[in-house]
Parts: sequence; structure tokens; C-alpha cells
Amino acid sequence: MATAERLLTADEFLAIPGETRYTQLIGGRIVVDDPTGLHQIAVGNIYGALHIWIRSEEGFGRVLLPQTLPMAERHVFSPDLLWYADPDRHDMTRGRQYELPDLVVEVRSPTTWRYDVGVKQTVYEARGIPELWYVDTLGETVLVYRRTTSRVRDYDLAIELVPGEALTSPALPGFTLPIEEVFAPR
Repeated sequence: MATAERLLTADEFLAIPGETRYTQLIGGRIVVDDPTGLHQIAVGNIYGALHIWIRSEEGFGRVLLPQTLPMAERHVFSPDLLWYADPDRHDMTRGRQYELPDLVVEVRSPTTWRYDVGVKQTVYEARGIPELWYVDTLGETVLVYRRTTSRVRDYDLAIELVPGEALTSPALPGFTLPIEEVFAPR
């Protein structure tokens, strides 16, 4: 006799006691992330570049490493990086909070990439995340999805950036990161 798998809700997942780092709820199932060294290098390089850019001028927002984001009834994601245009929207002195960011960065991990470019993209788009970067550590490319205006319902711009090109965004004035630096192990 087969037994039915019990799917969790976002509230049930968030109520799990203890450490849930490197886990997400996708479609009601707990998915464990197992980031590689290449993953961590790319996250660190992008975080470092965004952090330097933010500190270069007042009002450039806030970048955060993985934070828990309830996205739908059976989805709780932990993007690799989140950027908030308004740093006061994410109060660092409070406990868990779930404001949606203006930019999400997902870096390829063997256990989650299929979800990142599948269901998670669909949910990010439906929830109105303005910009999404997919960092492919195997192909050494960055896929950028964004809305060109706030009135656009779906991502209407998709760009694949390769070495020799630079990662930029209209939302990040003056920010530029050469693609080869995203993957540089130094």
C-alpha cells in the first residue's frame, strides 16, 4: 500500500524549530540546498561588489545574504542574495520579516537549479519581484530577467551575459560587475 506524502504549508515550514539554513519549501516539500565552492565564490563576489557599490553613496539600498521569504501557500524560498532599494524596508533590528526585495540573485547549486529556473522563477514573477539574476557557475553566464516598467506584469526583458560583458541594472545606477569577476576565485 502506498502512502501519500504530506505537503507542508509555508506557516508549518516557518514553525519548524531549530536551524533551517540551506533549506527551502518548494511545492510543499522541503528541499535541501548543497552549495558548491563555485557557488560560494560567485555569491561572495556579487555580494562584495554590491556592498562596495552601496557604500559608495547614500541611498543605494541594502544587500543581504540568504533570507527566508514566504512566497506562497506552499513556497518559502531563500534566495542567495537579496537587494532592497530602500534600506529602511528591511529593519535589521527586528526578527524575521518578509518584505519582498527589488532584486533576487540565485546561484546555481546542483540540488536547486531546476527549481530556480522553473517554479521559483514563476513565483518570483507572479509576486512582482522586479529583477532576477541567475548565475550559472557551470556555463559562467548570468541570466537577467527584469520588468522594463512597473506596469509590466511579466518579465519582458531577458538577457544572457557572458565573459567580456558586464552585469548592470537600471535599478543600480553606476553598478557594474564584469562577468569574469563573478566567477573569479580570488
